[in-house]
Parts: sequence; structure tokens; C-alpha cells
Amino acid sequence: MPVLSIESNQPLANDASLATISKHVAGMLGKPENYVMIRYSQNPDMLFAGSGEPLAYLELKSLGLPESKTAGFSAALAKLVADELRVSPSRVYIEFASPERHMFGWNGATF
Repeated sequence: MPVLSIESNQPLANDASLATISKHVAGMLGKPENYVMIRYSQNPDMLFAGSGEPLAYLELKSLGLPESKTAGFSAALAKLVADELRVSPSRVYIEFASPERHMFGWNGATF
């Protein structure tokens, strides 16, 4: 059930960007892509460090997300955002979350 939410003041690089991001997240987490959800929202009304230069805020939620790997995930996601949204890693915040299985629903049930 990995979900990557991206909010940025930048447009996606191309029409294939969401598919590229989805494949990357599945591979990074070692999870089947058919459970991966990518949410993208372009919001021109964003500031970081008092500047409207390109920026992004990401939230990655996944059951069993290993805390010991978040530094590596952060580096991989920052590079992905640089490639697909043209946002410098220094202008990206990423929030990681690993919900309890009973706190995440799918297909009329919980995991």
C-alpha cells in the first residue's frame, strides 16, 4: 500500500513522469507496483525559505516502512524529484510514515 504524495509548485517534466515515479517507488520499497499509489498536486502558492523557487513536499506512507532505510529513501526520492520536477534536493522536504495495518484501508477492509 505504498502511497507517495507530491505537492510542488512545478509541473511534471513529461506525461510519463507519474509512471516513472510509480515504478521507482515500487522498486525502491521492493513492493508490487499494483499496490503503489502516486498522488501529485501542482500548487503555485508555495514558498520555502521565503522563496517561490522550485520546491516540493513529499509524503511517503508504507506498511512496514523500515526506519533504518529512510536516509537512503530520502536520497533516492530527492534525485527522482530533481529528474521529474526539476527541483533541487535542497528544496525538498519528505515526511515518512508507517501506519499500523489496521489503520489503513483498501478494498473495503484493512490490511
